[in-house]
Amino acid sequence: MRIRDAEAGDWPAIWAFAQPIIAAGETYPWERDTPEEQARSFWMDKEPPGATLVAELDGEVAGTVEIHPNQPGQGSHIANAGFMVDPAFRGRGVGRALGEAAIARAARDGFHAMQFNAVVETNTQAVKLWHSLGFETLAVVPEGFRHPVHGLVGMHIMYRVLGS
Repeated sequence: MRIRDAEAGDWPAIWAFAQPIIAAGETYPWERDTPEEQARSFWMDKEPPGATLVAELDGEVAGTVEIHPNQPGQGSHIANAGFMVDPAFRGRGVGRALGEAAIARAARDGFHAMQFNAVVETNTQAVKLWHSLGFETLAVVPEGFRHPVHGLVGMHIMYRVLGS
């Protein structure tokens, strides 16, 4: 597996799996009909210290992470990130590799910590992965996410200090 900075030419492959993930409405709080240009702009147009990375496996884009400051100004020392793995590559370590790469990249780019604001509690594999990578759940916002199958479910707020 190779993790690298995303390039503009990666977007069609990213959108091919991102669009169905967004439309499913099970793990992302974005509008389920988010237009491609809006998604592309948010995901790909990062100003430093933000970044977008992709994981390549078997010569294909298997997943992606976008990293950005969690808040502007006085809160910009805390990173936030969004992750998506192509369902065709799930179970092959792509999420873990992207998580490790995002932690390393955010630390290298000067972020003090990383915070996730919206890890859906029914996404148990993601919650387990983030805990295994040193994140702690600070709180679960009760009924903070409208899941299309399970109704109102909790949303984890997770945090991890970066570096040593």
